[in-house]
Amino acid sequence: MNKPTVLVIDDERDIRELLSITLGRMGLIVETASSVTEAKQRLAETRYALCFTDMRLPDGSGQEIIELIAEKYAETPVAMITAYGNVDAAVNALKAGAFDFVSKPVDINMLRRLVQTAMRLAEEKKNEPPSAGAAKMLGDSPAIQELRGTIAKLARSQAPVYISGESGVGKELVARLIHEQGPRAVGPFVPVNCGAIPSELMESEFFGHKRGSFTGAQADKDGLFQTAHGGTLFLDEVAELPIHMQVKLLRVIQEKAVRPIGGRAEVPVDVRILSATHKNLAKLVEANQFRQDLFYRINVIELRVPPLRERREDVPKLAGRVLERLASDNGQSPAKLTPEALAALLGYGFPGNVRELENVLERAVALCENNTIKPEDLRLTAAPPQAATSPEEEGEEEGDSSGDGGLDSYISNLEREAIMKALQETRYNKTAAAKKLGITFRALRYKLKKLGID
Repeated sequence: MNKPTVLVIDDERDIRELLSITLGRMGLIVETASSVTEAKQRLAETRYALCFTDMRLPDGSGQEIIELIAEKYAETPVAMITAYGNVDAAVNALKAGAFDFVSKPVDINMLRRLVQTAMRLAEEKKNEPPSAGAAKMLGDSPAIQELRGTIAKLARSQAPVYISGESGVGKELVARLIHEQGPRAVGPFVPVNCGAIPSELMESEFFGHKRGSFTGAQADKDGLFQTAHGGTLFLDEVAELPIHMQVKLLRVIQEKAVRPIGGRAEVPVDVRILSATHKNLAKLVEANQFRQDLFYRINVIELRVPPLRERREDVPKLAGRVLERLASDNGQSPAKLTPEALAALLGYGFPGNVRELENVLERAVALCENNTIKPEDLRLTAAPPQAATSPEEEGEEEGDSSGDGGLDSYISNLEREAIMKALQETRYNKTAAAKKLGITFRALRYKLKKLGID
């Protein structure tokens, strides 16, 4: 069996020798180059399993090498060697297509982990079709086809990805696909909702703690970073992190190590960070509610997940899959949508996106007769008005029709709009929506029934 060959590009002889010795001990054949010109010649002659390149070279830059490899030798993972703390160079390298980066002075243990991950990537690319895992994302619309293609590209990198999109579009599914189609698929995928962890417990949850480090710490506990070691940590609703945790998270990303509460030493962690939120992080940065330096690090690559209204042609296929799943859960045959019901779904805006489609169909299956879903079973709410009118304008519009329930209708519309907004903001979690509205869960259920929302 032929040993994999690695190319090391650096104009410093000490670095070339250090990497050659370390990689050689890992069973790899190492070739070296000291300039862009020499590197280009070697790349044209040999197929490499992995490439390391310094940023500054006598006749050009490592960025030029990375762009060349991305264009002509995409099967070769390339890692950037940067000066310690040169965050800008590392970020630019990742954006250009670098697999990962290592800082000088080179940490040998970190280098070994990077090489092992890169080797897994190269092996998977030889043995798996490029579409592996993509079937989980249903749809044939141009928007979803483009998204699938982007996911496949991002899966090959180790760059942090910020997944943006409205509530309910499937950001966690996208994160899982990036994980499953990449070299970290053999490691754990650890999703965490940053808004669901109490502030006082965050540091312990993320970084772990040692026994006796605080009241109630009766045993050592690994944090989320240690749990995700070798895999992917998905930070959902990252905008909900308090400022003090944003500072600590930034340090972990930069140092690739965590210190448990009560611990004396840092613990190295090999974790890829994926993050998401339905909020506009850039605006939160402008408002000083989210650290700009952290935003810069987690937003190396932004991936927007389109809302359902931008891919309406996928609704029939999505609806069919949801109905099949519901039938399987209940041990029944799938319910059928009448043409009129399907037309109603296609004409609806779905402010809650795929999650709302699932909720609508689950409710319709429970309400329909003869396993056939009609438009009235869907109970789709009317879209909220484009612009709210004032009570005075409403009164003028209604004239003397108070006997026809004009005021009641106006109040009902306000209630409906407020409830729909709360449901969307809480991802259709009724308990959380009731809390947001300042009413009891029972009161919310009553209003949902009264307004025909549920």
